[in-house]
Amino acid sequence: MSAETYLAYDFPLLSAFWTMLVFFLWVLWFVLLFRIIADIFRDDAMSGWAKAGWLIFCIVLPFLGVFVYVIARGKKMGRREAAQARAQQEELKSYIRDTATGARPSSADELAKLSQIRERGDITDEEFRRAKELVLAGHGPQQPGRAGH
Repeated sequence: MSAETYLAYDFPLLSAFWTMLVFFLWVLWFVLLFRIIADIFRDDAMSGWAKAGWLIFCIVLPFLGVFVYVIARGKKMGRREAAQARAQQEELKSYIRDTATGARPSSADELAKLSQIRERGDITDEEFRRAKELVLAGHGPQQPGRAGH
């Protein structure tokens, strides 16, 4: 009874497959661990002590800690991530909207432009005085495309 036992490492292709599988599972494990740690910090409903407890549990007993966390808080983990993605999307849309409409120049900028126009002789002193009063009163010259707003 001297039957030989062949392992995956006895065949080069199976050895490469086994190595890739172990590497994939190793990377998958770390991705899951880091996502859980990020979720622990992201959760505003959890107290500081609860966050510290979950972190210690996930660091001291990583496999058990991660699996218990996924079972206990996995559904809410997805909801928190979706809420964060929605909030980031709204912030991006708001930023794009604000940037695209352009910000109204400050009164100092408008007064500097008016002074330059007057120095060039494009407007009279009386027109400068009236425009300056409008700017200081908050009713400065309308920007193009914003009339009637």
